[in-house]
Amino acid sequence: MAPIAEIIKYEGDNSTFIWKHPCEDFNTTTQLIVHESQEAIFFMNGQALDLFGPGRHTLETQNIPLLRKFINIPTGGETPFHCEVYFINKTEQMAIKWGTDSKVQYVEPTYKFPLSIGASGEMALSVEDSRKLLVKLVGTERVLDRSQLTTFFRAFLMTRVKTYIAQEMKASAINIFEIDESLEVFSKGIQTRLLGDFEEYGVTLNRFFVTTIVKPDGDPQYEKFKELHFRQYADIAEAKIKQQTDVIYAQTEAQKTVIESQALAQKRATEGYTYQQERGFDVAEHAAQNEGVGEFTNMGIGLGVMSGIGGTVGGMVGGAVNDAFAGVAVQPQTVGNTFCDNCGAKLTPGAAFCDECGTPQASPDICSNCGFKFIKPGKFCPKCGSKREG
Repeated sequence: MAPIAEIIKYEGDNSTFIWKHPCEDFNTTTQLIVHESQEAIFFMNGQALDLFGPGRHTLETQNIPLLRKFINIPTGGETPFHCEVYFINKTEQMAIKWGTDSKVQYVEPTYKFPLSIGASGEMALSVEDSRKLLVKLVGTERVLDRSQLTTFFRAFLMTRVKTYIAQEMKASAINIFEIDESLEVFSKGIQTRLLGDFEEYGVTLNRFFVTTIVKPDGDPQYEKFKELHFRQYADIAEAKIKQQTDVIYAQTEAQKTVIESQALAQKRATEGYTYQQERGFDVAEHAAQNEGVGEFTNMGIGLGVMSGIGGTVGGMVGGAVNDAFAGVAVQPQTVGNTFCDNCGAKLTPGAAFCDECGTPQASPDICSNCGFKFIKPGKFCPKCGSKREG
């Protein structure tokens, strides 16, 4: 009979997924040592039996209930038994490389032309269910390291990943000419599709990266659509730049108008007049150049009212006109007596007194004080305020 192992443990590196202990004969006093990130499984006749997590374990009967029933180990005492022990490394295995072994055929979703591409990248795996992995993968091999595991998974990975690449390109409508901008999203989509496939083997696909897409550069059809795509992109970019330039120009002009309006408003506020008053001044200036005095007077007052400035500008313009032309508009006419009633001397036209004898020249239509000609009945002179005679 082979020697009984007193202590069972694995001290190998983390690149090994599964390691089988060389000793297969133990007894119920044997010590099992399981390190962190490891699990140990007793295996017999294709069945995964008792599983131990990190710690130090004595293989007494109560600790191996499945094995005890399987080989009918009696309770109590020191009983030898024969069994296989596997150590499972649950540390995440990173930077495992993958790549398609042939081109992926699919129809490009944007331009609808057939396309062949390749892909490669990296992935990270860890063992989730030790029993499932052991039953699925372990045969007569004592060791299953990372390279062996990659080789094992390559066949089903190549079959599935090519299908998933085509499906994801179609589902996500990823433009082949913009795929490099979407690799992260693209990778996540394929990882999601692969999770169930790895789960069947008790393995978790922690990370999956597509790092390279091999495009059919040089293919005439591919190059034709590539040129079309980038020409459209350039046209769109140019149109956007023009649109932005037009917006900036319009904003600049609007801002310029605002600044000019603010400056004009400040000027008016400083000089003490409004926009309507300014327009009234313009009207008055224009009317002042008109040869017709009567027309000027009417224009000044009328336009003042029309401009909405009423009494302010109308009064200003009308008053200015009346003051400027009062002497012209109301010069006394030669009225009343031509000769003095007292001395018979010839009177100066419009005179209220005789030049020779000083006798007042009374007339019901002429103010005896200032000589203003009355144009309507009244009790007082509208010019000097003297009481009218007669």
